[in-house]
Amino acid sequence: MSKFLPVAVIACTLSACTWVQVTPEGESVQLAETSEIRNCRRVGSTQAQTLSRVLIISRGGERLQAELADLARNQAGDMGGNTIVPESVIDAGKQSFGVYSCPSR
Repeated sequence: MSKFLPVAVIACTLSACTWVQVTPEGESVQLAETSEIRNCRRVGSTQAQTLSRVLIISRGGERLQAELADLARNQAGDMGGNTIVPESVIDAGKQSFGVYSCPSR
């Protein structure tokens, strides 16, 4: 029991951490919904992936979603896009995003 407690504390702490930093290119990319991209040009797509579990602890849905969006924003910035739209649900720490170039964003 005494060996398990430190591991549990570390796992709980790590599961709350955000691992992804938004790059300067990703800073200019916005997360949007499908209804907001009518006047946009599709640049491509990207799949973001991060850890859905740390050790045996599942990571929270909101934090996981934010991390996947940040990863996709970084990738979209590198592709020349300024908008991303989720195209799938999160599955095992992965999510697909459409990358778009939109006017006035």
